[in-house]
Amino acid sequence: MTGYGIARRDLPGVATRLTIDVRALNHRFLDVRTRTSAELQEHIAALESIVRKRLHRGRVEIGVKLTGRGLEGPATLDTERAKSAYTELCAMRDELAPDEPVPLSLLASVPDLYRRGESIEPDALRELALDALESACDQLETMRLREGQNLAQDLSNRLEAIRARTAQLHVLCPNLVDGHREKMRERIRKLLDEQGMSLDEGRLEHEVALYADKADVAEELARLRSHCDQFVDLMQSTGPTHGRKLDFLLQEMAREVNTIGSKISDADITRLVVEMKADVERMREQAQNIL
Repeated sequence: MTGYGIARRDLPGVATRLTIDVRALNHRFLDVRTRTSAELQEHIAALESIVRKRLHRGRVEIGVKLTGRGLEGPATLDTERAKSAYTELCAMRDELAPDEPVPLSLLASVPDLYRRGESIEPDALRELALDALESACDQLETMRLREGQNLAQDLSNRLEAIRARTAQLHVLCPNLVDGHREKMRERIRKLLDEQGMSLDEGRLEHEVALYADKADVAEELARLRSHCDQFVDLMQSTGPTHGRKLDFLLQEMAREVNTIGSKISDADITRLVVEMKADVERMREQAQNIL
């Protein structure tokens, strides 16, 4: 399910504000991506760890931004980072080309060696970032919960419509055999009257029995009612969500409805089957968003 959350924190002692936003889109698995400034690059793993603990599915984007006057001012060299980078360059030189010099100008290509503004305490920044991310995730989950409630209501309404049509089929289907018998009797009588022949009731009943066997959908209706009951139970259950189980039940419901439609060609029943197919398909689309 989709969701969005944003949180802001002011860094103590410097005129700088930290802003974190979290966006989640529908996705089969959990895919976390982070966009952040250089000051928080080393904390990406900690930020993503919070999201992975709280969210289970979705394409999640974490955006981290620092703004404010505290970031302005003259650039200062991060000497520790520069020394580390130069040491690594020298080690690579020793391995690949021992006699080649390593000019200091190479450091110009190393990103984030210079920082602007006031010094930001790394530990304080990390704690504020983690706290802000927790708040942003709270907002995202609240938004997802509202969406889930609306989704549950829509699924419940469509499920009730399917149950109502199943009940109609349960009433209509048993009458098909008698109706078919009378239609066959009338057609055969007209044909035999033209040829001066009499109706063979035994033969007629044999044909009716074949039709009754072909048009018997009692098992399909029973399974359809069972799937509906299981669907309700899963929606009302607490604990882990059951998106995949709901999707499987909807596949089985679609199978039963298609079988009923293939067995019976009656106009009224065909209309009900078409409406049920449409509801099941819409429910399957919605179930893809359930965690």
